[in-house]
Amino acid sequence: MALTGIQIFKLLPKTNCKECGVPTCLAFAMNLASGKAELDSCPYVSDEAREKLAEASAPPIRPVVMGNGVRKATVGGETVQYRHEKTFYNPTLLAALVGSDTGASDLEAKLKIWNAFQFERVGLNLRPELIVLKDVNGDKDAFAAAAKTIAETSEFNLILMSDDVEVLTAGVAASAFKRPLVYAATEANVDAVGELAKANDLPVAVKADSVDGLVALSDKLTGMGIKDLVLDPGSREIKQSNDDLIAIRRAALKNGNRSVGFPVITFPCEMASNLDMETMIAAMHIAKYGGIVVLSEFAGESLFPLLLERLNIFTDPQRPMTVTEGIYEIGNPDENSPVLVTTNFALTYFIVSGEVEGSKVPTWLLIKDAEGLSVLTAWAAGKFAGDDVGMFVKKSGIMDKVKHQDLIIPGYAAAIAGDVEEELPGWNIVVGPREAAHIPGFLRDR
Repeated sequence: MALTGIQIFKLLPKTNCKECGVPTCLAFAMNLASGKAELDSCPYVSDEAREKLAEASAPPIRPVVMGNGVRKATVGGETVQYRHEKTFYNPTLLAALVGSDTGASDLEAKLKIWNAFQFERVGLNLRPELIVLKDVNGDKDAFAAAAKTIAETSEFNLILMSDDVEVLTAGVAASAFKRPLVYAATEANVDAVGELAKANDLPVAVKADSVDGLVALSDKLTGMGIKDLVLDPGSREIKQSNDDLIAIRRAALKNGNRSVGFPVITFPCEMASNLDMETMIAAMHIAKYGGIVVLSEFAGESLFPLLLERLNIFTDPQRPMTVTEGIYEIGNPDENSPVLVTTNFALTYFIVSGEVEGSKVPTWLLIKDAEGLSVLTAWAAGKFAGDDVGMFVKKSGIMDKVKHQDLIIPGYAAAIAGDVEEELPGWNIVVGPREAAHIPGFLRDR
């Protein structure tokens, strides 16, 4: 049973050292009790107290590690109902469905295409993580062969999906090194599936016909010593699915119901007749509150917007999205190409780089770290001052790439031109347009 703030406070060192980020141990205890702080933030808590506080400090929704290898990821671990309350931590994982009757050559071709789906955004490499292998004919040998192929020839991690425990056992034997998720423990097979998962230290998906039906199954599995669960309330109608996901999240966070304190898997692929509709349902589940979302197919026109939505939702709202400071080449610039400088606010970067690319003028774009602020805000806050910009240009290495000495600064930062010139003697500081939409014409007319 979770401890109260006062009970937690009695186990803390009571030094009021402030190293946890709050002024007193009592305040830290209250945050810990409400799930707004992590126990590791206190550097002086004793081992004995740490053991007693384990339940109180655990996230209300258990984090579950999915798979192994480069696409290993964690789902769950969330502490708030709404993103603006704090932040969401572990992004929704995207999966696609493959039938066990898929031919070997077709499967290899599909995996080759899916492996190539990677999109760069804000300096991050965005890609899907999972493949759901669905048993369609009860052939355990075919199921095991497909599981082995996916596990050994792709980066994807696996969800093994079957009602037949013998088929699941064969799939686990072929792909255990990837730590697949076993789907699913139901009222009919919970004991056998639980033993399979426990023997191989694997996470288990729990499927019921309703949210209430999940409670008995999850309690039974946790009673067997299995801690890593993923929930499927069984709803395949859009409104009911949305209601169930919200109810599960609320019960875990607001009511402290540990029986449903696990991430949820959803199946848009079973809720729509075409990929477009699947994508819309998947977008809803990424926002509220799917831990794993299963599509019937990975296609660029569907996958890319879902990955972007996921990135936006699971980016800390208290920290602006940024790009890495440095030199960005747009359109294969050479030593005579113009040089622009701006801040590292992600939106600024994408707008400016998009307009520069649209101009068809090869350009060097310098991105200066301004703590994720836009140009005008960064200038007002002293994060985009003339001397700082000048020093950045010197250290960036752009002087080794161009033979001219023209630097184009944003129009909204025209006031820094004099200070930049002082820091860069001999350079011609050009004030560019205020609005990014005017950049193409500005560059073409130079």
